[in-house]
Amino acid sequence: MKTQFYLRAALALSAGAIPLLADNTAVLPFSNVSTASSGVTRNPASMDWIGESIAETLRAAFAARGVLTLERDRTAEAYQRLHLRERSELTEASMLKVGEVLDAEQVVHGTFSFVPAAGGASNSASKGSLKIQARVSDRRHLRQSAAFEETGAIEDLATLESHLAWRALTVVAPSRAPAESEFRSLRTAVPLDVLENYIRGLLAEAPEQKEKYFTQAARLDPDYSPPAFELGKIHFERKEYREAAAWLEHVGPTENHYREASFFLGFARYQAGDFEAARKAFQTIAEKVPISTVWNNLGAAESRLNLPQAVETFRKALDQDPSDPDYHFNLGYALFKKGDFAAAADRFRAVLDRNPGDQMATLLLGRCLKKQGLRAATASDARLQALERLKDSYEERVYFQLKSILESPTPSEARQ
Repeated sequence: MKTQFYLRAALALSAGAIPLLADNTAVLPFSNVSTASSGVTRNPASMDWIGESIAETLRAAFAARGVLTLERDRTAEAYQRLHLRERSELTEASMLKVGEVLDAEQVVHGTFSFVPAAGGASNSASKGSLKIQARVSDRRHLRQSAAFEETGAIEDLATLESHLAWRALTVVAPSRAPAESEFRSLRTAVPLDVLENYIRGLLAEAPEQKEKYFTQAARLDPDYSPPAFELGKIHFERKEYREAAAWLEHVGPTENHYREASFFLGFARYQAGDFEAARKAFQTIAEKVPISTVWNNLGAAESRLNLPQAVETFRKALDQDPSDPDYHFNLGYALFKKGDFAAAADRFRAVLDRNPGDQMATLLLGRCLKKQGLRAATASDARLQALERLKDSYEERVYFQLKSILESPTPSEARQ
């Protein structure tokens, strides 16, 4: 019952019927305040990717501890809306304006500077040093944390980012911050060139450039899963499902994108005809994120396997979003296959109420009214096989946002 309440409320939340009250955290790309100096051949702006790398590490660390953290794309949209250049140093007023546009109660922001090694890098020396400064601004309480700083060799960027992420977590959500030793044990060091290729892939505009950078990062470190996740999505969007599955399998259960990767993996396995693998993937997600698109696709896999629970699984998807004609269709199709013609006819009528031009729903409604199932000896039987409709979008944020709201103590409870 509690899960069902979450999901019905999630629909109201996404439709704007109830306000967004959960605390959102935004991590802005860190600004590059490096300056050109004598002997420096590289343009300081060429190091801008570091600012995005720092922000991406913080986002991943927060999300892993259950902090509602806005995605990089949302942040980029806010900069565009406000006509601000990404990774530029913001005034306090601009930073707060970005937080307002994002509806973020807490905003993590900062700067970094890179100083190349004197005389250039040698085979045994560091390429230079890095200094990172960060602050957390609390928009709700109109206060800002003290600055915290990390310094070290640029080759140790991943370690510096990890320590910075832990310190930021103790400010953003102190109750969710583990001991530093535990936090460090959960994060493996990533080589600098791997990080650079991955982040440059995120920042690239052209799909072929993205694929080039991600592939290089994956080649340099096959155990680092974020590039594999991105490559899986690239192939998924191209409908290259076998290639997508091969990359998505690299995303393990401890990774932040595991549930999303599992959703796309299940879809890809389904399209490749491996319905049992698809069922397992969607079942894994449904246990953690019971949202309508997951239930729908799980039901589709069960239906292809002729499992009796497909009807109830489709019904869960429909209960969450009765406005979607595909959910009505899938439930009707499962009932039709079962021989429950009267109930199936009701669903197909519901489809046609929402989409009068749905020819397959019209055909199936006619079959239901004549009580002609799949085994009826008619020439149209071949058209009535494998009609389940899948969803290719995965949106878990609203669910977790609402869950956070409902599980937070009310003001009266907090005072007790």
